[in-house]
Amino acid sequence: MTRQRMWRWAATSTRLVVGTALAVGIVGAVGVGVAANWPTHTHEPLAVGVTPTPADTVLACAGPLLALGRDATQADQIASAAPTATVSGSDGATLTQATEPSAPEVVGSDGHPVFAAPPVDATRSDAAASASGTVAAEDLRGFAASACQPPLIESWLVAGATTTGSADVILLSNPADVAATVDLTLYSATGASTPPSGRGLRVDAHTQRLVPLAALAVGEGAPVVRVTASGAPVAAALQSSLSRTLLTGGVEQSGAIVGSATQQVIPGVRVPQSAVDAASAGATTLLRLLSPGADATAAVTVQDDTGRTALTQEVPLGADLPTELDLAGLPAGAYTVRVEATSAVVSAVWQTTDFADGADFAWYTAAEPIVGPSVVAVADGPSPLLVVAGSTAGSADVVLTPLSGATDTERFRVAAGDTASVPVQPGAVYRIETSSPVRASVSYLADGAISAFPVWPADAAAAEIIVRP
Repeated sequence: MTRQRMWRWAATSTRLVVGTALAVGIVGAVGVGVAANWPTHTHEPLAVGVTPTPADTVLACAGPLLALGRDATQADQIASAAPTATVSGSDGATLTQATEPSAPEVVGSDGHPVFAAPPVDATRSDAAASASGTVAAEDLRGFAASACQPPLIESWLVAGATTTGSADVILLSNPADVAATVDLTLYSATGASTPPSGRGLRVDAHTQRLVPLAALAVGEGAPVVRVTASGAPVAAALQSSLSRTLLTGGVEQSGAIVGSATQQVIPGVRVPQSAVDAASAGATTLLRLLSPGADATAAVTVQDDTGRTALTQEVPLGADLPTELDLAGLPAGAYTVRVEATSAVVSAVWQTTDFADGADFAWYTAAEPIVGPSVVAVADGPSPLLVVAGSTAGSADVVLTPLSGATDTERFRVAAGDTASVPVQPGAVYRIETSSPVRASVSYLADGAISAFPVWPADAAAAEIIVRP
């Protein structure tokens, strides 16, 4: 090997040895660095809590009692059969009232009332309104009372029928400044569907749109309708009326249910003695149930006003198929119906006075829990009762304070799972406060007159939302 080649070999070997040593050293240093307890720093994302500005409290009423098809030459015409009188009040700002028109136009009516109350000192005003009316005509007879309701994006109508003798109409009120688009999903004996006549319905701003229930389907004895709005929320209601051959069978205006739930409570169902006497002629008390989207089993419990269980029954429910249960054998009195289901359900109770000419009927819909102080307006009507159903989780101390139209404050306790009934003054407005959640309704009863509506709880204060820039 020449001296030059030996020199090259030695230089290359030296570089390899040095490079290997450096590599081993670097790897060792990295290993030591990884194993060492280096100081750490965790960067929390920026989060800002913001409380939304409270909006106006808005309540839309159903409007006058309606008659369909009175003019044989204009079968689709809708007319006012009788006006309704409203009672309203607020625990905050003064309510303002406006009258908004209907489409199609209701003959003999300027429209339906809408109430609004602005926030006070950045606090949402709590308000309530209700309406009632009586009609006595050859084709329509009865008494109806209903709560004026806030607009909702989704709600449920559990009432009415499209069988022979029924003349029912859906009322969609949009008190907002922009138009709403509404879809009506019908749940019937064949399941769920959205008929063309219930799809993409435009409800103009500050307008009430009227849709005959029979336009969705005919021959349905126990329909349920889901109301879904976009663009703006709507307040949905249903006026139902009934005639049996040439005998008038009553009229009712039923409000919407906020949403489905595994627990439903229907307080204030009043069974008159006339219904007990007429029970041999047919079912006088019916519970309508629907489990949307899933099979379910519902446990139904009926309690009287002393808390005693009057009836229990387990009911299988097919997905999207309305079911009616005959609550037979109930003696005259006031009842609370409780439903516990394995899947979310909606429910309501139908009650008639009898089957004779001049009979009336009511739809009792499920009530939402009252947690904070809420306002209830008692529309004029016969023998109104405030019926309060307690939670099964514990007792509640309830204070009923008059805001107008009455003078006496009522204080009472509702035991766990029990019910209390308090006579209230027609035309009065009350604040109801409770130490734990309760559900309540205002219920009316007289000869040939029956109706009810649930007490709407105050909207909870706007919760703080977290904004992450």
